[in-house]
Amino acid sequence: MIVVESLKKTYETKAKIGFLKSEKRCVEAVKKLDMEIEKGKIVGLLGINGAGKTTSIKMLSTLLLPTAGRITMDGIDAVKDSMQVKKKINMIAGGERMIYWRLTGRENLWYFGQLYGIENRVLSERIDYLLKLVGIEEKQDVPVENYSKGMKQRLQIARGLINNPDYIFMDEPTLGLDSVISRELRTHIQSIASEEGKGILLTSHYMAEIEELCDYVYILNKGEVIAKGTPKELAMIGMNKKTLYLNLERSKGNIHQILCEACTSADKTATVQAEDREGGFIITSSLDLKGIISKACIDHRLVIHKLFEEEPKLEDAIIKLSKGA
Repeated sequence: MIVVESLKKTYETKAKIGFLKSEKRCVEAVKKLDMEIEKGKIVGLLGINGAGKTTSIKMLSTLLLPTAGRITMDGIDAVKDSMQVKKKINMIAGGERMIYWRLTGRENLWYFGQLYGIENRVLSERIDYLLKLVGIEEKQDVPVENYSKGMKQRLQIARGLINNPDYIFMDEPTLGLDSVISRELRTHIQSIASEEGKGILLTSHYMAEIEELCDYVYILNKGEVIAKGTPKELAMIGMNKKTLYLNLERSKGNIHQILCEACTSADKTATVQAEDREGGFIITSSLDLKGIISKACIDHRLVIHKLFEEEPKLEDAIIKLSKGA
C-alpha cells in the first residue's frame, strides 16, 4: 500500500516590486496531502487546474522531493530509498509523449526494459505478454510513427507495465482519444487493477471515466484535500435539489396545475416545468416526490410512461467544493 502523510511542496519565486526591485515569495503548490492507494484498487485524484494534482504525482513518482511529509510504498520510504521505490512504480501519461516514434513498438518496450535492467530472456517474454495484453502484437515491428493515436496509447500502457510495477500513476490516459478507443483503454485499465493486481492513481478531466473506474476519489483544491469518498458519495455533495423527469400519456385537463398542486403541497419550493407538448415535465424539489407524483397521477387517471430521478454528477460536486460552497 502507498501511504501519503502530510505531504507538502513549497516553491520559492521572485515577485517584482516596482521597476528594479523584487522580493522572494513562497508558493505552496501542495499544502497538506494525506491519501492511501491499495493494490488492486483504482484511486482518483481530482481538482480544477492549479489544484496541485501534477505536483502531487511528481512527488509520488520521485521526480520531486517533498518539502515536508512522508511517502511510503509497502513500508519503504520514497525519499530515503528512492531507487528501491522506482522499481515498484511506473507512469502512463496521455498524449504521445514518453515513446519514440522512429522505433517500432517492440523496440520501444525493449529499450525501456533495458533501462530497468531486466534480463534479456525475461524481458523478451514480458514484451510478448504485454503486446498481446494491449492488442498490438500484429503491429509490433511497425515504426510507432505509423501507429494510430489509439495504438500509441496502448503502447504507452505496455511501456508503463514493462517493469511489472506494483503501482501505476496515470495522468489523463485517454486524453485526445475518441469514445471507442477510450472505452477499450478503460477496459485495459480495469483489468490492470483487477487481474494484474496493480494499485492505480488516476487523474482525468473526464468525470464519467472517474465514475466508471475509480473505487475511491480524493478532491484537491489549492493544494489540500477538501473531500474524499467513493464517486457516488462525492457526487451527492453537488446535489442541492432532486430533479425528476416525468413523461405522461397525453390527456385532457390542466396537467401542469395538477402536478404543481401535488408537489407544492409537500414542498413549497418545488417547481414543475413543462419540457415539451408531448407530456414531458421536469420537477425539482428538496424532497423525494416520486410517491406523491405517482398518487396524483393515479387520482387523476394520468398514465405514466416514465418517472426517473437525475443521477448526481461528480462534476457538480467538484465545482461546488472548489468554490467553497
